[in-house]
Amino acid sequence: MSGTGGKNWRIPGLGEVPAAGLLHLMVVYIVWGSTYLAIRIAVMGPHGFPPFMLGAGRMLLGGGLLLLWLVVAKKRVRLDRKEWLWAAASGILLWTGGNGMVMFAERYQASGYSALVMGMVPIWVAVVELVRTRRAPLLLWMGLSVGLLGLVILTLPGFRGSAADAEGIISLVVASLSWAAGLILQRAKLPNPDPVTSSAWQQLFGGGGFLLLALATGEPFPHPGPAALAGFGYLVVVGSLLAFTSFIMATRLLPIILVTTYSYVNPLVAVLLGALVLGESVTPSTIMGGLLLLVGVAGVIMGNRPRRAGDPPLAPWDGAVNDVN
Repeated sequence: MSGTGGKNWRIPGLGEVPAAGLLHLMVVYIVWGSTYLAIRIAVMGPHGFPPFMLGAGRMLLGGGLLLLWLVVAKKRVRLDRKEWLWAAASGILLWTGGNGMVMFAERYQASGYSALVMGMVPIWVAVVELVRTRRAPLLLWMGLSVGLLGLVILTLPGFRGSAADAEGIISLVVASLSWAAGLILQRAKLPNPDPVTSSAWQQLFGGGGFLLLALATGEPFPHPGPAALAGFGYLVVVGSLLAFTSFIMATRLLPIILVTTYSYVNPLVAVLLGALVLGESVTPSTIMGGLLLLVGVAGVIMGNRPRRAGDPPLAPWDGAVNDVN
């Protein structure tokens, strides 16, 4: 990769891309990878947030700030009648089901491990699309097979441990499935609204879902300590607002096949930060399973590339928000 006048970089196979787009992509790489650590810090210990209360606070505040920005910028705020329904459904799947189960699991599971399991999202999306279309190139099939093998190697040791370990693993698998379903629904039913508008309402609906879960499970009112408050603030300001803006800019400036590489960079960042900051252990099964899973994701993403110019991708995650953190 070589620079050209400080404004563009040449990437083999993709040609010249704007340096500004790569800067935004680096923000997504680092920040979305680090939010798994922030979630772990925010929910762990006696002075952490209850997970669903954490989700409610983050989503309602983040969605509300995005909505306020839309009003100030005089952007579109309202959705039409059908869009309200699909924003609510996809928001609950993405945030309450996807993000919520990650926070629930991270009471017991290491942040890096959680990020690796959540790397399954593109694979689940491809599985659903294969069931629907029954067509795929060999590379996509190989990616699916390798990724699923990696998931088995990664999660199997946890089922031999405590009940809390098994509960955490199941929660993470459910989270990745829920996030994948939300992505598919969003792409199919919300193609027209501005991404900031749809994200604001999805976060607000997701926050409402979190409140219902918190009431249904009898979660206590949070009394977080300084570390938990710092994690919460990081998730709202840096994880949602800053990284979301960078993600939108990256999708506008860069080829989508390059942007989707965050799907397998984020877990690597999360594993590294978890080990460095919290001393999380990295076992041989984590290394082997995680590597196979990430190789599988890379195969799925590459296998999803259009065969000819102008062809649509085979699976619908391109350009969709994947901030499961």
